[in-house]
Order: sequence, then C-alpha cells, then structure tokens
Amino acid sequence: MPVKLSKKYLQNFIREDEYASISHQIAAAHTLLENRSGAGNDFLGWLDLPVNYDKEEFARIQAAAKRIRESCDVLVVIGIGGSYLGARAAIEFLNSPFYNQLRKPGTPEILFCGNNISGDYLNDIIAMCGDRDICVNVISKSGTTTEPAVAFRYFRDYLIKKYGADGAKQRIFATTDKARGTLKELSDREGYETFVIPDDVGGRYSVLTAVGLLPIAVAGCDIKRLMQGAADARAAYSVPDMTKNDAYLYAAIRNILYNKGYSMELMVCYEPRFREMNEWIKQLYGESEGKDNKGLFPASVIFSTDLHSLGQYVQDGRRQMFETVVTIDKPVSEFIIPEEKENFDGLNFLAGKPMSYVNRKAFEGTLLAHTEEGHVPNVIVSIDKADEYELGYLIYFFEKTTAVSGYVLGINPFDQPGVESYKRNMFALLGKPGYEDLKKELEARL
Repeated sequence: MPVKLSKKYLQNFIREDEYASISHQIAAAHTLLENRSGAGNDFLGWLDLPVNYDKEEFARIQAAAKRIRESCDVLVVIGIGGSYLGARAAIEFLNSPFYNQLRKPGTPEILFCGNNISGDYLNDIIAMCGDRDICVNVISKSGTTTEPAVAFRYFRDYLIKKYGADGAKQRIFATTDKARGTLKELSDREGYETFVIPDDVGGRYSVLTAVGLLPIAVAGCDIKRLMQGAADARAAYSVPDMTKNDAYLYAAIRNILYNKGYSMELMVCYEPRFREMNEWIKQLYGESEGKDNKGLFPASVIFSTDLHSLGQYVQDGRRQMFETVVTIDKPVSEFIIPEEKENFDGLNFLAGKPMSYVNRKAFEGTLLAHTEEGHVPNVIVSIDKADEYELGYLIYFFEKTTAVSGYVLGINPFDQPGVESYKRNMFALLGKPGYEDLKKELEARL
C-alpha cells in the first residue's frame, strides 16, 4: 500500500485494549460517512470524487492548462484558504519549494495572492509580474470574499488595460460556483472560461477539484495520476475494520491520545518540499475539528531545520503534544557528501555517503530521543516517493482520517462557523453598509 502507517513507537503510550475500546466509535463514524447520515452530510462530495469527477471538465482543465503554459510567463492564482493551499502544497511537493526558480521548461511562474490583506505583499506580487505576459486563475465560490476580491479587482483591470477586453477574457479563468454568485455572473457576462467548485465539496477538501487541478496541471504535473492515486486510496480506505484501514487506525490514534490529555498534534517531515503540505493539513485539521471547545491544535515543523529552534521544546517542554511524522523513503535526487582533504570540520566519516542516508539517521535518532527520552508519542506515516500517484493517495488518506476523526470527536467536520466571526467584525469596522449598529458597538469596545 503506497501510504503505510506504523504505531510501533506508540507502544509506551497506547495499550492494545485501548484500540479495541474505540473500534466501535470508528465503525459508527464509518457508517455515518457511508450512509451519508452524519452532520454535514451535504458536504461529502469529496468521498467519491476520485472516481465520480466530471470527465468533460477534467479535459477542459487539461486544455486550459496547456493554453496557459503557451500564452503566459506568469500565472497569478487568486484565492484564500482551501482555494490555494492545496494547489500550492501539491506544486511544491511534486516539484520543489523553489518551483519558480527550477520549474520545468515550458511552464510559467505561479504566484499566489488574495490570501491576505497586506498591501506590501500585493505590491510585491505586482512587481514580480512586471511587464511580462500573465494569466489569472481567480478562485472563489461567491466572488465577494474580501482578500481574493481585492486582488482580482486589480488584476482584472490590469489585464483589460494591457490586452483589451477581448484579450483579457482569454487570460482570466474563474473557478467558482456552477450557477450563481457574483464571480459566476461576471464570468458569464464577460466570457471568462469557468470551472466548478462543487456544491458538496468544502474548500479544505477541494484540492482534487478544479480548485487545485488547474494550477497543478499548469505546473506540468500529471493530474490523471494524481486522481488515480486518490481513487485507489478511496478503495483501500472503504474497509470498515480499522485493523485493515490505516486511515481509520490513524483517526483512532488521534482520538485516543486526545482523550489522554494531549492537546496538540505536531506534523513533522524531513523534506522541505512538504512545508506547504503541512499548511494544507493544518487547515484540514484545524477548520474541521476546532469546534465546541474541542479538537487537537495542529502545528508543524520541518526537521532537521526546526530541531535547531523548536526541537528543545519538543524534547523537554510541556508534555502536551504528539508527533505525526511523514517520511518519504526515496529522494527525488541524491547528493553525495564530498571528502575534504584537511577534514577541517571532522565530517570525513560521512564522505561518500548520500545526504538521504544522513537525513534518515537524523530521523531515527530524533525518533528515539523524542519517544524514549522526551516521552512524546510518535505516529509514522510513510510514502515511497514524491510523485503524483502517491500524493493523490496521501491527500485522500488525510481527508478520510479527518472526517472519521471528527465524527468520533462528536463534531461536524465539514462546517466552519467560527471563521465568520472575524469577517463580521471586520466588515462592521470597515463601515460596510448594513453593519452600522455593530460598528458603533465594536468601536466602543476597542
């Protein structure tokens, strides 16, 4: 199986009978998903998406990606949250954290904006675009979310001024609602090509829809293999028995440790290409489980880098976390450590060894230090290599785990009511029409 889970290093933290005790809750969560009878069941489109996706739209995504690659130097992807995290994570995982500098011939730079409210950041994106040819992929269900809407205002106007209205409409690709909303109405009126954010797939589960697939395809990645990996994971993780289903076993582990008082899950990888995957996972977990004063707090590190900053806390700080370590067995490329004639750094004992070997020993040494001396539980999730098939499998693994884990926790894993609180206050303080009374109330409290 492409994704493998090991609970070997949990032996001192979870007893075997505890797995048996939670198995009925896992089975109940499975039934809620399969029967589509649980909370948030109108957002379960991701469950069968890897096999039931729109094949006609998929072909249009591939064709649009080809046109984008052929017509521009820069693709600007405008979106926030699930509308950009998955695509960025996949692109960097499959290529490099230096994608824009090392991208494949014939692929454009890909810049992400509309994911914050910083004028400095947006001005930097604009400066990086310069006078080069650009295309825009704006991703928004409604078209009115503040962060992407502000960015799209600028780039739409820029494209019209540079290429004219007819030229601009060939360079704007909107991923939005199928039938309604401001962005859909604008796109239909102006003639932008549109792709669909399905009604039954929430943002953080949307990377395998057009939301993620179009930018990923523009980067030269094989989205058919990505979907095949997810399809095979769907089949593998449909088994209700958690002893034969690693996604369910992982959900059980997370809930057992949570019930023992662990409040934080630290996502760990030893490859920098996984950094943005960590960010995607943090949204998936945080937005799905952080409700009703419940849920594990998701945090992340890249080792060995962060062993030199947060490593001390993990080893000796407050005992409140467990680690989920994602290992990639085969490196994309290899670096052989050279011999130094004078051996000034004392590292000639490593000469001739591949860097991946040293990285593996760093993982093993840290694993033993954290579990045996630091008493930090460690879950190990392994994949063979960083390719499209394994990534699709891994994405579905985390999505299925999140859904089951949320149901065991007793919450709706598919809504995000808390996200609306900051928006309401922000709109009021900005003076949005209809918020006048709240504006007065908030300003009095500041």
